[in-house]
Amino acid sequence: MKKKKISSYVILISCAAALGGLLFGYDTAVISGAVGFLQIKFALSSAAVGWVTSCILIGCAIGVTIAGVLSDKFGRKKILVLSAIIFAGSSLGAGLAGSYTTLVIWRILAGIGIGLTSLITPLYIAEMAPADVRGKLVTVNQLAITIGIFVVYFVNAAIVSGSTQAWNVSTGWRWMMGVGVLPSVLFLLALIPAGESPRWLQQHGHKDAALAVLKRVEGDDTAAQTQLDDIVASEKIVDDTSFRDLFSKTWLPVLMIGVLLAIFQQFSGSNAIMYYAPEIFKGAGFGQNGAFMATVSIGVINMVITVVSLGLVDKVGRKALLGWGSFAMSLCLLVVAVCFFIQAPGAVTLTFILLAIASYAISLAPVTWIMLSEIFPSKIRGRAMSICTLILWLSDFTLSYTFPILTKNIGEGWTFMLYVAVTMIAAIFIWRKVPETKGKSLEEIEMYWRQKSEGSVETAKE
Repeated sequence: MKKKKISSYVILISCAAALGGLLFGYDTAVISGAVGFLQIKFALSSAAVGWVTSCILIGCAIGVTIAGVLSDKFGRKKILVLSAIIFAGSSLGAGLAGSYTTLVIWRILAGIGIGLTSLITPLYIAEMAPADVRGKLVTVNQLAITIGIFVVYFVNAAIVSGSTQAWNVSTGWRWMMGVGVLPSVLFLLALIPAGESPRWLQQHGHKDAALAVLKRVEGDDTAAQTQLDDIVASEKIVDDTSFRDLFSKTWLPVLMIGVLLAIFQQFSGSNAIMYYAPEIFKGAGFGQNGAFMATVSIGVINMVITVVSLGLVDKVGRKALLGWGSFAMSLCLLVVAVCFFIQAPGAVTLTFILLAIASYAISLAPVTWIMLSEIFPSKIRGRAMSICTLILWLSDFTLSYTFPILTKNIGEGWTFMLYVAVTMIAAIFIWRKVPETKGKSLEEIEMYWRQKSEGSVETAKE
């Protein structure tokens, strides 16, 4: 069978939407370079360090709470535009913040923008992309997140390098925050040529507009009409679907899978490493410049392995990457914990942290977002993703807020042992409960769950 060519329009809109992911990565990880200087400037306790780091995730929770409803009412593209404006304003505000409280407020606002894009970007790409490349294109969003993380690590290191600590305490962290204005403006401009989701257009009575977008997506009039017919047929089946149906016999198990994947992704400990990397490496024996350069290496590995996942997610499949990646991450984190217990050389600790991040970047990081964007039916996808992503961000908040408190009270070794347990449980759950969705259309996935609830299909064991 001849491989279908991806249309240039699909690539364009996927990349445009994924710039939201780049800002997602930049704004969440920028604190890693700034937090040490903020601690000195504002004389922060470990709890206050945790709060200034994690407060952005409260904004994320707010953003995802409203994202599903807003995107279902106004459209995916309009909410992405709104998030771009929020990103620009919050970056500028944080860079100019005159007090700890003001900085926290601007970071919470940035979190709202992240919350909107974290839900809408993968949903938008999933609804635009052909089934055979959907996983790959949704993973472009995760790649953009890792690029954002790498960029901010590089920017932070460049700002710190050659600067005195006094300058970094007074001014350096402001530049770290403020540079985020530039990609925010780029994101806004890139959204101008992007169209609206054809599934959203069809649901709101714009059938002709939906068909026009599908023709650009498919690059073939017949294929576009067939896809629209499938969407219409699916709508007829779920015409009476409401929010409460998420808790029905059919969709509650699916919702639980989504929620648990979100929890596992965060409590794997990866974001604690991302947010506190320079401080972790200082604890492992690195000096200030060495700690920042080691942090840059995390950004490089995270980005490179995410590129690798682009080529695997639609070949190897979602389930295999999730399961084996979680297992590998558990083993690597176990070694990291042991390194802190025995005070191993910093290079050894760094090596296994990098391997843990690599395992995360090929599994829980990209594939969780793919699964959340494709396992729910069209009518309730926005609301279902809101619930799962809300849980994800609250889990991230808990992780990042407690990390400095845990390391202070029980030490780095036992803190990482907690993440070992979570990733091992995640691997077992994935192997036993998560089905394979590779190569299936969104409508086929929906039908699978309906048939499963009626007992006409067996639990997927791919």
